[in-house]
Amino acid sequence: MTLRLKINLIVSLLTLLFVAAMLALQLRAMRESVQEEVVAANRVAAQLLNRTAWLYAAQGTPAMLAFLQGVGRVRSNDITLIDDKEEVLYSSPTSVYKAGRDAPDWFDRLVSPPPNEMSIVFPGGKLIVRSNASRAVLDAWDDAVLLALSALGLVLAVNALVFWLVGRATRPFADIVDALNQLESGRFDVALRALPGSEAAAIGAAFNRMVVMLQQHIETERRAVRAESRLSESRELGRWVDQKIEQERRLIARELHDELGQSVTAMRSMALSIAQRMQGRDPQAEQAARVIADESARLYTAMHGMIPRLTPLVLDRFGLVAALEDLVERTRTSHGEVRLEWQLGLDLGRVPLDTDAALVLYRAAQEGITNALRHGQARRIVLALHGDERAVTLSLTDDGRGLQGPEAAHDAGTGHYGLRWLADRIENLGGELRLEPAVPSGAQLTVCLPLPEAGAEKIDDPG
Repeated sequence: MTLRLKINLIVSLLTLLFVAAMLALQLRAMRESVQEEVVAANRVAAQLLNRTAWLYAAQGTPAMLAFLQGVGRVRSNDITLIDDKEEVLYSSPTSVYKAGRDAPDWFDRLVSPPPNEMSIVFPGGKLIVRSNASRAVLDAWDDAVLLALSALGLVLAVNALVFWLVGRATRPFADIVDALNQLESGRFDVALRALPGSEAAAIGAAFNRMVVMLQQHIETERRAVRAESRLSESRELGRWVDQKIEQERRLIARELHDELGQSVTAMRSMALSIAQRMQGRDPQAEQAARVIADESARLYTAMHGMIPRLTPLVLDRFGLVAALEDLVERTRTSHGEVRLEWQLGLDLGRVPLDTDAALVLYRAAQEGITNALRHGQARRIVLALHGDERAVTLSLTDDGRGLQGPEAAHDAGTGHYGLRWLADRIENLGGELRLEPAVPSGAQLTVCLPLPEAGAEKIDDPG
């Protein structure tokens, strides 16, 4: 139901209630008027006849009959003359006023006063005067019909006028609805003209402001989507580059381990063999062979030190825990003056971790230990790996000099290259990296990575 029709129905209902109230009051006034007229006419007729009946009655019944016939019809009264034998000698003639018409019975019962009858007894007969309100009721009926028709015309006129006025007043709302439909269909450049009326103008201005804000939000959303798409592409490119770098590192590490390592081992073996053969025969050749063997051994040791820095082959073969234990043992061996503690709090059968996450955690431990020894000059380092069904956390705490220089600016997006690389990798995996002061001194590096869904690759137990 439209607003226009609702307003018109409300006005119609109020108008009908008003007209009904007016008709009820008018009907009451009609009933009082009819009653007053009939009672007054009956009283006057009764007094008149009561005074004159005895005068004519003394002259006999024919004289009374002649008098009544001369009087004729008395308004709102029926006069009947009855002799002493109860025979009707005279009855008032039918009224010629609006002859042949009568008000409806229901209306007559509604407005007619109670019937009144008076008898005047004289010698030789009796005169009966009865009230008759039919003509007065008919007049009231005609007035009521005229009033009802006028009220009906008023109702129709008022409703037509209200319908037209409401139509003019609500015409701007059709423009608003049309604009809203266009907006719903995807036209975000729609604008409303200046609408007549203070309320419609306010709605139109608010709608135009809303459209402008919506356009701004849509443009902002589009820019955000484009920025997110470029960021996602950049992250994918960075991930691809990292993967390629790790592949090259693995390839170089395997070549060093398999090819160059075997070659250096063979060189050392041959040098030792030559030294044994030349022993006692050619001291210079023996010394040269032993120098070659020693240099080969040092080269082999340096090469094996480079391989874990390039890529942790033990990580690919035995898993993260074994790789971290190997890192701890190598650090203890190369830095005997440093106390390095290793804590493991993982349920290996319930903690799934993919290859990228395992590599990031290993690199974080490697970078943290290097920074603690090189920049923090730490004497005690605690490396811990904990996890549950939701996330894996690696923490490294040292007692060194704390955050100084470039590491202190890490949270601002600058700092050591290794930390920036780690932060980017961890962010790509949906994790978090924190570097903060430790208590009472030193620094604490914390890496938290969310676990993938069930079915992902799990950390292998080297045992």
